[in-house]
Amino acid sequence: MVVQVLIVTISDDLHALSVQAALRARSVQCNIVESDRLSGEEALSLTINCRGLSNARVRTSEGTLLEIAACGVIWWRRPKALQQIDASALSEHQMGLINNDCTATLIGMLEGSFGGKWISSPRATEFASNKINQLAAAHKCGFRVPDTLISQFPEEVSQFNDRHNGRIIIKPVAGTPGPLLFTQFIRQEHLAATESIKACPTIYQEFIPGTRHIRLNCFGQKSFAGLIESENLDWRPNLNVPITRWTVPDKLHKQIRQVLDLLGLEMGIVDLKESSQGELVWLEVNPQGQFLFLEGLTREPLTELFADFLCESLNNCGIKLERNAY
Repeated sequence: MVVQVLIVTISDDLHALSVQAALRARSVQCNIVESDRLSGEEALSLTINCRGLSNARVRTSEGTLLEIAACGVIWWRRPKALQQIDASALSEHQMGLINNDCTATLIGMLEGSFGGKWISSPRATEFASNKINQLAAAHKCGFRVPDTLISQFPEEVSQFNDRHNGRIIIKPVAGTPGPLLFTQFIRQEHLAATESIKACPTIYQEFIPGTRHIRLNCFGQKSFAGLIESENLDWRPNLNVPITRWTVPDKLHKQIRQVLDLLGLEMGIVDLKESSQGELVWLEVNPQGQFLFLEGLTREPLTELFADFLCESLNNCGIKLERNAY
């Protein structure tokens, strides 16, 4: 039996479960592989010999053993995760081996044996997750990007701050799988902490005045957005602000699509900010960002719209759906 859509994500991922339910309601087969529950199970197996890679199989969240060759589309949502196992009897090095080898095997077997449509490919997702690559692509496609310094040089950071009259923000280049790091203004105590500046490269950007934030969800050839009106520099900690549907102009969608194509992405969750002069400024793109919160706040049916996108992707890779699947 052909399993048409495979979602690779962490356990209890509400986005994956919601989309799976929407697809199954259309009679589209969809299974989930939990990337954080591979260890301790008969989860992964493949053969490599003179005939190449074959017999690649993975255990789904419902316990069935799935042949990768049966998949038409893979939604590569949350593939990298620490394994949920009892580590009390294991050393740090043993846990490191388990985590790294589970992730590497999952990625390698899928890249080596899957011939369908990625949403989006592991290599494109990794490349596009780097904010430096994002900014370069957005600039190349004609977006205004904030004046940006990425540096470990305290004197450069101080000069950059002076050039922008002490109104610059700081955020990580890649971040951490741990606590969420919010964008914040740089303060004098940050500038004085030269050892912290030298610890790792950090993004320093000019502050873009304005209160209108655009959260844009580009699913293939269609985009849907929400307008978040907030005085806060980073709107994420407080969603008790006006949030409404925002119609994406065709010109903007095409420009966003150019950036995603340059990055190799099939989808992307894009953050833009409208400056006080009314210009849309590129901030960043998350290759697999969150969108369900907008559905609850704006009533835009993003789960169904994303399911539409996956069904279209199946059709585009040659798997025809029944008429009543919709």
